[in-house]
Amino acid sequence: MSDRKFITTSGINVLEVYSKQKDISELPGEFPFTRGIQKDMYRGKLWTMRQYAGFSTPEESNKRYHYLLQQGTTGLSVAFDLPTQIGYDSNHALAEGEVGKVGVPIDSLRDMEILFNGITLQSITTSMTINATAAILMAMYIAVAKKQGADIKEISGTVQNDILKEYAARGTYIFPPKPSMRLINDLFEYCSKETPKWNTISVSGYHIREAGSTAVQELAFTLSNGKAYLKAAIEKGLDINLFGKRVSFFFNCHNNFFEEIAKFRAARRMWAQITKELGATDPAAQKLRFHTQTGGSTLTAQQPLNNIIRVTNQALAAVLGGTQSLHTNGFDEALSLPGEAAAKIALRTQQIIAFESGVPDTADPLAGSFFVEALTDQVEAAAWEYIEKIDAMGGAVSAIESGYMQQEIANSSFEYQLEVENGDRIIVGVNSYTDTESIDPDLLRVDDSIRILQMNKLAKVKADRNHADVILKLENLRLAAQGDANLMPLILESVEAYATVGEISDSLRTVFGEY
Repeated sequence: MSDRKFITTSGINVLEVYSKQKDISELPGEFPFTRGIQKDMYRGKLWTMRQYAGFSTPEESNKRYHYLLQQGTTGLSVAFDLPTQIGYDSNHALAEGEVGKVGVPIDSLRDMEILFNGITLQSITTSMTINATAAILMAMYIAVAKKQGADIKEISGTVQNDILKEYAARGTYIFPPKPSMRLINDLFEYCSKETPKWNTISVSGYHIREAGSTAVQELAFTLSNGKAYLKAAIEKGLDINLFGKRVSFFFNCHNNFFEEIAKFRAARRMWAQITKELGATDPAAQKLRFHTQTGGSTLTAQQPLNNIIRVTNQALAAVLGGTQSLHTNGFDEALSLPGEAAAKIALRTQQIIAFESGVPDTADPLAGSFFVEALTDQVEAAAWEYIEKIDAMGGAVSAIESGYMQQEIANSSFEYQLEVENGDRIIVGVNSYTDTESIDPDLLRVDDSIRILQMNKLAKVKADRNHADVILKLENLRLAAQGDANLMPLILESVEAYATVGEISDSLRTVFGEY
């Protein structure tokens, strides 16, 4: 008999065998929604199949979107480049070397018009991974929809708009926490009236996990951040039964198959309890709806075709866990932005699970598994321990300002890397089952000349617009930022005058400062 211990990535001990511990009477679609938020789950509607895309120029990204739509993707997911994420135009000195590299550059409304050229926004859902400049990009999306003649009350999708995890794990913030939270609440309030079908925040655990957290930490820190957003909105006078319906989540899915499924099931149960305690009585405001992306940090540059198996494993766990939306990574993403062939295989992975595996045919097919039920309880209990510690500190904002979340993530990341380097954790093709044969996939590269193209386009936009009108709109925004008015209408006016992301961000920087 071996003395070896079997543990999950969160350090939960896995027993040799599990026996029945409790009766499962709960049904899918019933509070606290452990088994899913709909009674029929995928029998009624499959998850939205998204492919995260955005690179080079708005023109090239638009071509990729049309390609993905032709291949059967059912929702768009936009990646923005780093300058756009932190409020710099492509001609800013700090943008050099970064334009179009990890996403699409958006300098002005003209870029957004090109990005969605030929795509009817009212007929598709769009997810935008943007945080510090979320209000600006959302205003641009609304402006494009209006130009298309859409009823903006009917447009649907999600804007990430989750700044707290940027301070804790990712780093693409601009302003200090308090004014950042103000912008988030302004977006909540504005969209609840003007775009009621839009999800105004996607509370993200994905980047927390990518920074090195465990599954339990990802769950606990994400729900703590979500709780902070709820409280901030309630303090502003918003009705949790209304805006709670538009809060969504974005989780990672890594390789420990059963732990990931347990994490998703526990997340729904915990969020239902959190929202109920904060006053939500409408079941729709108590339901945790989430998008999943397979784990980017689990992909390996060595033996990259192995990543297809990893992504399949993770995608299957997400579906068994009850996701509402799913992005599958390309096998080449440890080496570059995903190429067209890799993106197609990633999408086909979802389609094969959906139409060939039989997994979606019944709701929560793993319910009643002795192991899954026990692990769900254990993951939940461990996550509550973290949340109670954070609550005692004064909530997520205080836990981030004190560095608590960051340090916990860093500790877990360090321990994981030690396990890999010591051989205690096997990564196939990296520290075990290695070979010298190399596969050189056709990699997508973004040339630095892209910046010149964007700068020329930006110069033309500035030459063609009404300069005096832009100055007036930006000054109105700056003055409003000094008070407490909702800034979204003024941001939209600035966007429609073709003020740039950088100019609007700078107007707010003069009032809010930088963090």
